[in-house]
Amino acid sequence: MVSIFGFGLIDRMAKRRARGRSSARGKAVRRGSRRRRSSLQALFTFILLGAVVLAIGIPVLNRHFENKREERKEALSMEQARAINAAIPFVKGRGGAAPPYFFRGTPAARLQATDCLATAALYEAGADVRGQRAVMQVILNRVRAPGFPKTVCGVVYQGSQRKTGCQFSFTCDGSRQRRPERTGWVDARLRARHALAGTVFKPVGMATHYHTDWIVPYWISSLDKIAKVHSHIFYRPAAARTS
Repeated sequence: MVSIFGFGLIDRMAKRRARGRSSARGKAVRRGSRRRRSSLQALFTFILLGAVVLAIGIPVLNRHFENKREERKEALSMEQARAINAAIPFVKGRGGAAPPYFFRGTPAARLQATDCLATAALYEAGADVRGQRAVMQVILNRVRAPGFPKTVCGVVYQGSQRKTGCQFSFTCDGSRQRRPERTGWVDARLRARHALAGTVFKPVGMATHYHTDWIVPYWISSLDKIAKVHSHIFYRPAAARTS
């Protein structure tokens, strides 16, 4: 009996050791699996962060280099800039007038669009009636052009939340605070209402961009020069060329 008991005890101890070894191996396998999962998670996180950095960084770098190009252009004197602009010919076959724009929306939306259009015209062109009408036409052309917001106010205030990148400088350079317009609102709103009801300013055609003649923006080489209204030069997308 003692011998049998002794063999039974030895057998149980052996089984415990075997179970211990098996448990240790299982724990090692689980630790290895957790380490592999942690490594994969770290790699995934690294890749995701890299994609986010690229998505944010590339546009920032592009704006940085665009600003640098603008700074180099702005270093030109007014006379130099005007000479460069004058040397760029108007494109042949400038095309006809833009089609009439007829606003579709609620009375409240129409009022908002009217205010946005009048505000842009006043701050961009001052009291110049032809200049105001030209600015309004450009805005309406953009509403219908690919790559721009599809509302009047969306076009006017595009990029205004950034220090650089606003499409109309008065929306991000502090103009409205420095020089609030106090006169001309009645007439500007009347012109805006007419523009939203189909009145077309023919001289600028399908223009979607413009600038004053004392600067030379970097983007003019990619567009067609089609008109000049006083000191402002107007351009349309090259894709809009007609024979």
